[in-house]
Amino acid sequence: MGVLNAVAGRVAGGATVTFRPSGSSMVPLIRSRQQVVVPVDPSKVEVGDIVLARVAGTVYLHLVSAVDHARKRVQISNNRGRVNGWTGHARVYGICTAVDGVKRSGAAGKTPASDRGAP
Repeated sequence: MGVLNAVAGRVAGGATVTFRPSGSSMVPLIRSRQQVVVPVDPSKVEVGDIVLARVAGTVYLHLVSAVDHARKRVQISNNRGRVNGWTGHARVYGICTAVDGVKRSGAAGKTPASDRGAP
């Protein structure tokens, strides 16, 4: 089982996970081995978010390039224009909220209530 599969399992189980993915498909948004934070609660996903999602059997940390609300699915792409495909909301495990300690724009309000200090 790959690293992203293990991370996806932990996030799906309710954990906020901090890890260092490798690869260059998301440069300059995420460079190889930069620390990212992915909490659970993908219900607020929007175009431009970086999500941890399973598409056609593979787990990616990639961009949401389109959202189809009627069919409850999102299109996942890398940052170089390659579209990985569409996946259902249930296969979006979490939204990346920070890279190397810097909050991502648009991440406000996308962390679970338990991570925001709510009762």
